[in-house]
Amino acid sequence: MDTTRYRHLSPVELRQRIRQGELSGPTAGLANGYAQANLMIVRRDLAYDFLLFCQRNPKPCPLLDVTDVGSFDPRRAAPGADIRTDFPRYRVYRNGELEQEVPDITAFWEDDMVAFLIGCSFSFEGALLANGVPVRHIEDQHNVPMYRTNIACQPAGTLRGPMVVSMRPMPADKVVRAVQVTSRFPSVHGAPVHIGDPARLGIADLAKPDFGEASQVREGEVPVFWACGVTPQAVAMQARPELVITHAPGHMFITDLRDEQLGVI
Repeated sequence: MDTTRYRHLSPVELRQRIRQGELSGPTAGLANGYAQANLMIVRRDLAYDFLLFCQRNPKPCPLLDVTDVGSFDPRRAAPGADIRTDFPRYRVYRNGELEQEVPDITAFWEDDMVAFLIGCSFSFEGALLANGVPVRHIEDQHNVPMYRTNIACQPAGTLRGPMVVSMRPMPADKVVRAVQVTSRFPSVHGAPVHIGDPARLGIADLAKPDFGEASQVREGEVPVFWACGVTPQAVAMQARPELVITHAPGHMFITDLRDEQLGVI
């Protein structure tokens, strides 16, 4: 989906377009200067374990907001927004299996649910571009490629599973600058977790991502990997809780939080 015509809109305007169903694709490149967020919704009996999971795994799961039990209003990240309608697409998992992907989860909402908003690396892509670092999936207008890795997250209660990473190929002479830029964004995954050989992460083929779409790695380029907020989906598949609702990978919540509010310089 070509989102070029939406790039001038504010977070409030973008969420309105999303709620109306007009904007349904990946959100990379939108609302530069504002944080985007991944989603994990669990029932109250699993909420403490997931909160602990995030505390133990801050690289893939940096928390931006947690709703009150039963509330769908993310009061810190975007007061007045609606967690149930303001993501372009959602995924519903039952017992670890993806049941369906939907544009609205109002019908699935339960009074004991807790929603977690987790920082997203889309938030620092504007800074990468401003520093002359290309972002291939924005150039080619497709979803970012994401991969399960052989890095085990620290478990919490019944929750355990592999870290997921996103990948951005870039010229070798831009890698140091990419590390410098993204290190300033700890609330949205910060610096890369790996640079170079994907096999070191247990990734067999960059052309076959587990989530999203493949990006071409051109001659003279290096694949650079960041921790990814899709990690909770991999955890849900392994831990198999009765019901979990997440965003569809790449289809993020656009918050009202400016980069500066998250300690980003």
